[in-house]
Amino acid sequence: MTSASTAPASIPRSLFVFSVLYGGMTCTAGILGVKQVALGPLAVEAGIFAFLQLVILSSAVAELHGQKIATSLVRLGFIPLIMSALLIQLVIALPHDAGMYPPAVDAFPIVVGQGARMMLAGLISYGISQTLNVLIFAKLSRGKGKLVWLRGMTASIISQVIDTLLFITISFYGERPIMELMAGQMVAKIVLSIVLVPPLISLVVWIGRKLDAPA
Repeated sequence: MTSASTAPASIPRSLFVFSVLYGGMTCTAGILGVKQVALGPLAVEAGIFAFLQLVILSSAVAELHGQKIATSLVRLGFIPLIMSALLIQLVIALPHDAGMYPPAVDAFPIVVGQGARMMLAGLISYGISQTLNVLIFAKLSRGKGKLVWLRGMTASIISQVIDTLLFITISFYGERPIMELMAGQMVAKIVLSIVLVPPLISLVVWIGRKLDAPA
């Protein structure tokens, strides 16, 4: 019989649920990024909506379970990100079925495929910006655990700016003008961080505390 002192600790329900969502969002962000959406005068790649969920989830985990756990979550996010990229390339390389819907034959690799340069840009920008987000969010708390909405918004704005700088520079430098593209993306991401992050991170942290509350 296993003693209480040696029994494995159970994973908090919020950490389990948020980890599952986090892994899903890492894969979804790349696929949604194919589409450019217009939000009034702002143009932004649709992957930002999934990426903001990554920001919110990692910050919520940092708030509920500490910076170290949240940073580990970010690092583990590389696994579904890399696996999905490799599987996409495998499926693109395999011959298509003769009965496949003809327009989808040409559309599929355009929608889900990425060049090696963009894949590398995505991995680098993801790792640095998400790690920075967790770091800033945790450091702003000063051990008090207050103003979650403000800390989340501030960390999101800074990390999104860094993400844009890295991704666009690595992906497009030398191939096309990047300053206008970069500026537009930054403005859009800052606005979305201000509008969406405060209410959503407050909600996710509240849900996490409810999930972890004793039954």
